[in-house]
Amino acid sequence: MTAQNLERTAERNSTRTQRQILDAAAHVIGEVGTAMTLAQVAEAAGVSKGGLMHHYSGRLQLLIAVVDDANDRFREAVTGNLDLSENAPGKMLRAYVRTLCGGDLEAANYFGSAPIWNGLYGLPEIREVMDADTVWWEEQLALDGLDPLVIRMVRRAAEGLAAAYSYSEETKEDLQEARDLLLEMTVQGVGLHQVNAA
Repeated sequence: MTAQNLERTAERNSTRTQRQILDAAAHVIGEVGTAMTLAQVAEAAGVSKGGLMHHYSGRLQLLIAVVDDANDRFREAVTGNLDLSENAPGKMLRAYVRTLCGGDLEAANYFGSAPIWNGLYGLPEIREVMDADTVWWEEQLALDGLDPLVIRMVRRAAEGLAAAYSYSEETKEDLQEARDLLLEMTVQGVGLHQVNAA
């Protein structure tokens, strides 16, 4: 095996180990919240504590990586639902709604795990990461060209429905029915401000 092949194999193994650690950390945080220890995560990931610390030097760095990873995965899911052939304002918002209200439990859990994230939010470094993500979404959705009130109402409704679905308070069918209504709200072309002024 050439040196280049060995390097690629080592990189793949490192990436795989990081994925195992991040998934295990998210699981442990889901069970014990911010009381998570590196030893618990290492055990859940099937790696040594030293192996974990090779990738993440400490607890805070790991927590930040878990939040970053969750944000990145959610962005990828929304981007995957983006329909560039739509010729109307609101493409990104519709992708957001389709992602949260399409019945994908992983996407729904992103908002259903809010109590856990709220515990992390108390750490200034985590709050900074989460605030940056919120600003990013606000900017992306504002570029859509829809009435800001429509964006806010549809976005928050989709997030609430996803959380309710993750807690089994909504069926997949109910979620999809609500999704259709929210999508319709993004293409009607009438802002809520215009409706209120009439």
